[in-house]
Amino acid sequence: MTMMKTLTLFVMACFSTAVFSQEVPSLKVAELVKKYSSANGITVVNFWSTWCKPCQEEMPHFLRVTDSLKSKGVQLLLVSLDTKDVYTTGKLKAFVAKKKWEAPMVWLNETDADIYCPAVDKTWSGVIPVTLIINPAKNYSKFYETSLTRPELEAGIIAAQ
Repeated sequence: MTMMKTLTLFVMACFSTAVFSQEVPSLKVAELVKKYSSANGITVVNFWSTWCKPCQEEMPHFLRVTDSLKSKGVQLLLVSLDTKDVYTTGKLKAFVAKKKWEAPMVWLNETDADIYCPAVDKTWSGVIPVTLIINPAKNYSKFYETSLTRPELEAGIIAAQ
């Protein structure tokens, strides 16, 4: 490979990572609950982790469905439950950049599931993926402690309207 081709590939790789790179703020559970409870419209809050295969499998349709409904006020908030090490070393940010996931995201800065799970939903056993669909204006909240298919996600959003 010529030096010019190598340099071009390197620049393209750096640019593509920068395009999909996003800030991932760290929040405590009280801040997180306040954030999604005061949102306008319907918010789909998805709790996931980089090591969770079912989380990764459902993510493409979460991104597509919520993106297609943005004009109707539907928002997606991704909540990473990865360890502090994954967050502080930049592995979370690199993972998201590699996957090209573009949605608001936060890292839950909590280690005690006995505290954060019931703060999100009193029935949460701690498994992931889980999804909370809320519409504060209608006092609507539905918690799903399972992976969601695209039709299930769409039905959940319709129910929140």
